[in-house]
Amino acid sequence: MSSQSPRIEKPSAIRSAPGVPTIRSVNWGGLRTLYIKEVRRFFKVQLQTIWAPAISQLLLLVVFTTALGASGAVHVGGTTVTFADFIAPGLIVMGMLNNAFANASFSLLVGKMQGTIVDYLMPPLSTAELLAGLVGGAVTRAFCVGAAIWLAMALWPGVHATPRMIPAIAWFGLLGSVFMALLGLLTSIWAEKFDHAAAVTNFVVAPLALLSGTFYSVDRLAPAFRAVSHANPVFYVISGFRYGFLGAADSPVLLGSIVILAVDAVLAIACYLLLKSGWKLKN
Repeated sequence: MSSQSPRIEKPSAIRSAPGVPTIRSVNWGGLRTLYIKEVRRFFKVQLQTIWAPAISQLLLLVVFTTALGASGAVHVGGTTVTFADFIAPGLIVMGMLNNAFANASFSLLVGKMQGTIVDYLMPPLSTAELLAGLVGGAVTRAFCVGAAIWLAMALWPGVHATPRMIPAIAWFGLLGSVFMALLGLLTSIWAEKFDHAAAVTNFVVAPLALLSGTFYSVDRLAPAFRAVSHANPVFYVISGFRYGFLGAADSPVLLGSIVILAVDAVLAIACYLLLKSGWKLKN
C-alpha cells in the first residue's frame, strides 16, 4: 500500500468556473470553420454563383460595345481610351459588388426562414468572429467572380483588360466587396423573407451600381447630377478600380479610399451592434 496520499486537483484546474469563457482570445478554429462553410456553400453551385455572373457581364460588354461602338473615345481624368477598355473594369467590379451583396444577404436570412439560425448563434464565436466569417465568405465569392469576369473579358477580342496597378485593383476590389457584404449582412438581419431582400436589391443596390459611372464618365454629366454621383460610395469604388487598369480615374484615388473606408467602418459598427443585440435573430 503506498504511503503517498493521492493528489487531488482543484476544480479550477480541471475546468473553468461557471461563466468564465475557456477561449480568451480569437477562436481561430471556429472562425476558420465558419469561413469554410460559407465558401463551400457557394462553391457547391459555382456554375450559378461564379460562372453565370461572368457570362452575364460579358454579354453586357458585348451589347454596349455593339450598340455604342467599341472604338468610341471616352475621356477619363485627362486620358482618352476606347469605350470597350473603359467599360470593362466597371463591369468586373460591378459583378464583384453584386455577388458580395447576394452572398451576405442570403446567409442569415435563409437560416431565419428555415429555422437553422441556431447554427450561427450557438457555436462559441464572438460577435466580431461571426461578422468576420460572414463578410470573409462574401468577399471570397466576390473575388472569385471578379477573376472569372476578367478572364472572360481578357479572352474577348477588342478588349484590353490588362492590369497596370494590381495593388489599386486589389484594394478597391476589397473595399467595395466589404461595403456590399456589410450592406448585405444588414439586409439579412433586417429581412424576414426573400421579398425584403429583393426590395433592397432593386431599390438600393441596383441604383447604386448603375448610377455610379460604370457605363459613362461622370465628367459628362450636368453639375447637379455630377454632385449626386459623387455622393454615391460605389462611384469611388469603380473609379479607383478602373484606375488600376487604365491609370486614370474620375476622382482622386486617395479621396475614394478615405470615403469607402469611412463608409465601411460605419456599416461594420452597425452590423456588430445589431448582431450583438440579436435583433430579429433571437426571436
